[in-house]
Amino acid sequence: MRPMSSIPLPLSKRAVADRYFLEHRAKAIDLAAFLDRFDRAQGEGADDFRVRALEACCRVLVDGKPERARRILELLSDHSTEPIAKAPMKGATGAVDLTAKVGS
Repeated sequence: MRPMSSIPLPLSKRAVADRYFLEHRAKAIDLAAFLDRFDRAQGEGADDFRVRALEACCRVLVDGKPERARRILELLSDHSTEPIAKAPMKGATGAVDLTAKVGS
């Protein structure tokens, strides 16, 4: 058992911001750049389920409710329990297409 004095105290809000803000500022700019790039693109896919999923994630980020990471993971996860007959593609998409016909 470790002595109480060696257990690190949780960081203050200021310390968390000081330590992690710049990293996450860059991620926010990167996400904004992706969405801008998608908006400028031409052709099919204007209603892409992955982009809709990212937009839904952004709404979770600013809703002020707790457990944002868990809720975003759940939003992006496939909650189906039944196996499908055939995968629609090789590889993962990173989000669930709720409008896709499963097994077709």
